[in-house]
Parts: sequence; C-alpha cells; structure tokens
Amino acid sequence: MDGTAKAEVSLSLDVAFLLFSAYLVFGPMQLGFALLCAGAIRSKNSMNVLMKNILDACTGAIGFYLFGYAFAFGHKANETSNAFIGDYNFALSYTTQVSNVNSAVSYDGFATQGWHVFFFQWSFCAAATTIVSGAVAERCTFQAYLAYAFFISSFVYPVVVHWVWSPSGWLSAFNTSRDGYALILGTGAIDFAGGGVVHVTGGMAALMGAWIIGPRIGRFDASGKVNEMKGHSATLVVMGTFLLWFGFYGFNPGSNLTIATTSSAIVVSRVAVTTTLSAGAAGLTGLIWRYMRTSTWDTVLVCNCCLAGLVGITCSCSVVEPWAALICGFVAAFVFIGFEYVVLFKMKIDDPVSAVGLHLFCGIWGLLFPGLLAQPDYVADVYGAYGFGPNVQGSKKFGILYGGHGQVLLCQLIEAASICTWVGIMMGAFFALLKAAKRLRVPVDQELAGLDVSKHTNEAYNGAIMPTAAGGGGGYGSNGGDRTSAFYTGAGPAADTSTGGGHAANGGYD
Repeated sequence: MDGTAKAEVSLSLDVAFLLFSAYLVFGPMQLGFALLCAGAIRSKNSMNVLMKNILDACTGAIGFYLFGYAFAFGHKANETSNAFIGDYNFALSYTTQVSNVNSAVSYDGFATQGWHVFFFQWSFCAAATTIVSGAVAERCTFQAYLAYAFFISSFVYPVVVHWVWSPSGWLSAFNTSRDGYALILGTGAIDFAGGGVVHVTGGMAALMGAWIIGPRIGRFDASGKVNEMKGHSATLVVMGTFLLWFGFYGFNPGSNLTIATTSSAIVVSRVAVTTTLSAGAAGLTGLIWRYMRTSTWDTVLVCNCCLAGLVGITCSCSVVEPWAALICGFVAAFVFIGFEYVVLFKMKIDDPVSAVGLHLFCGIWGLLFPGLLAQPDYVADVYGAYGFGPNVQGSKKFGILYGGHGQVLLCQLIEAASICTWVGIMMGAFFALLKAAKRLRVPVDQELAGLDVSKHTNEAYNGAIMPTAAGGGGGYGSNGGDRTSAFYTGAGPAADTSTGGGHAANGGYD
C-alpha cells in the first residue's frame, strides 16, 4: 500500500472513530440526561423536563451552527484568531470549503476542520447545555429555557472552548505560538475531555440558574428548614445513569480525536480503563459511606457517585495511571456528597438533580487532579508535541506527587477560576435580566398544579399523575417524609410539599 492509500485509510479510520464517538456523546448521554432529570423530579413535571431536554439539542444545534463553532475554533485560512474568541467560519462557511473534495484551501483541510469535527464538537456543546435543565426544573418557563439554551451554546460555552482547546486560545496546551510552548505558564491546561470546558461551565451555569430562579415552592419552610421533595422514579434514575456512563466512552476516549496509529490507540484504550475505574470507585465509596452512616443502601446516591467519578476523571483520563483513577473516583464521591450538602443546607439553593455538586464541584476537583497525579510519560505521550514542549520530564511538567513542580497545578487553578468567573458573570446577568423582566419563572398556580397539566396537552403515565405521599412522596425514597434529601436524614416529618407547603424564608417563589 503506497503512502497516499495509507493516508486515506488512516483519515477514514479517524473520521469514523470521531463520528462514532459523537454518536455516543449525543445519543446515550442526551437520553441519559433526560431520564435522570425526569426520574429525579416529581411526576407532575416529567413531560415538561423531557421536552426541555429535547429542545436543548434543537436550540443548541442552531446556535452552535450559526455562531458557536465559529467563536470556538474559527479562523481564516493560513491565519490564527485572537486568544479570547474565534472570528471566522460562521454558519460553517469555512467548513463547507474544506469539506469539498476539490478544495484549494491549503492550511488545515478536511482532517482538522471538516464536517465530522463540527458534529463532534456540537455533541459536547449539547451535553454542556443540558446540565442546567435539571437544576431549574419544575419552575422555569419555556421561553427562558429556550433563550438560555441558545445563549450558552452560541456564545458562553464556545468562548470557554476557544480558551482551552483552540490552537489560538490563551489557556490552550495546543497554542504553541511562543517558541513552541503554550502561552500560559509554558504548559497550558490539561483538560483532555472537558472536565472544565463542559462540566464546570455547565455546573456554574446551573448554580447561577438555580440560585437566581429561587427554590421550588415548599422546598424550605418559614424557618429555612429543608423539606423533602423526592423524585418519583428510581428506575429512570438508574437507566439514565447507565446511559450516561455508556456515553462517557464516547466523551472521554473520543476526545483523543484520532485512533489510526498505535500510540493513539494506546491512549484511547487507557482512557477507557481510567474512566471505568474512577466511576466504579466512586460508586462503591458512596455505597459504603451511606451504609456506615445509616445501615441502609441508597440506590440514587450510588448512581450520583458513579457520575461524580466519571466527571472527576474527565480532565485527567489520558494522563493518569489506573490506580490513580481509583483515587480520583474515591475523592470525587466525597466531593459530591459534601457539596451536595453545602448547596442545599448551607447555601439554600434548590437543585433537584444535584447538577451543581456533580458538575461544578466534581468538575473542579477533576481539573485539579492532573496537577497532582499526571504521570510524566503519559503527559509526554499526549501533550509533549504541543505546548508542554519536547522535554516534559526534564522540565517537570507533570503531577507534583510524581516530583513535578506546581506549574501544572497552578495552570489548572487558573482554568477553574477563569471559567467560573466568565460563566458566573455571563449567566448570572442573563438569568437576572430574565427575572427582572418576569420571564424566568412560571406563575404560582401553574407551579403548584404541575407544568405537565398546565403547559402540555397530556400528562405523564397515560394521562394520570402518579400518586404522592406526604413530604412530596412517592418516588425512590422511603420512610414517608423523614428525609430531607436523597442523601441526608433530617429530624422530624417534612411538610407536605405535594400541595406546595410553605414559602421559603429566603423568598420561595418570587
């Protein structure tokens, strides 16, 4: 086989790998998000949250096509864009050129800018956008949610992508414009599959949305005590978890972008292993922690801890050893459990699906992890040809627990702080404007009745609202209403939130 034939086979294999990975990221993960969100909320709002998950994909596709992909990666042929935002290829104008068989574009053609690259990047955008749907579930208007989905997919998320993954981005390990080294600290950020780009971005947007929209009616009583509002289906939560886990095998291994060489195949395989081990370790940690505290098993907590492990390993999955992935998952479980408590009980933020603890705080933990345990040889394999320079070992650009200096960890901290600041300001202002215009939250009567009956032509479960028990009842919890969340036990019976209960001391519905 001559060189041209080998190159064509290699390109075809890489394109097929990237497309298949994108199918996994979009299909199983979007369905997993939808089922998880539906199961974690009350049945009277199931149809509504499922519709919003569908519209994430629809609205995000248009926003990312028109503006988002250009802001993320756009540049003119034979040129680079600025370090903050892309500036070319709106509505895939440049991609259309390089995807033409007879294209004369000489800089970076179909292999790096073709149709398949857009599709893969859009699947990640759809995942980031969907994270917010559960955090504002049961009280957000359709109009506000559509506007949010378009705004984050067309502008907020793409800017973060440009910083970290574009060859022109100021945080990017692929920006080697300064003597072969990255602009930021001579390393650039290690964010292999988007722990910061996707999960911290989506988690921070979820935090701002849930905080500004306010808690569901009855979530807190007049004294600020947390009332139980249990989700209605553990079955949907477990199904969603497995589908999300399956989708992570496109999300993490697919982020290598290539598989046609032996070295790239080794990286892809290693990523699949570390992804699996982190999820398994986190799930078992949550199981044992719950049993040691209460002598009971908590299915939903185990599901969320598995997802915490998957989120936590996303940044470092290509540069850590299998035993380190176990540590990552173990710690991620406690990060989730701890911050789930802080968000609900201390910050008094109502997040029905635990998106903030799961994506924001586990995402931040995942960002820090490469600075601790990035293995020198693996860093050289994955990033040595880019901003880390040719001598990773000699310059000690790896985890500090392997003897590396703190430069990598500092860069990871800078990424976390930058993303939180950017997304917090942009999404905070966006949700605040919608709230000021009285377009963010549904009226009280519609929230109490349920969005399915008030906003849709039919309700979940063949037109019949599922029965509820005291304390928001039904669902995957036991013991009536004596628990204040899926993970923590409260003292005394909770209020009957199925009919609204009382208003929160910090505002309730407003």
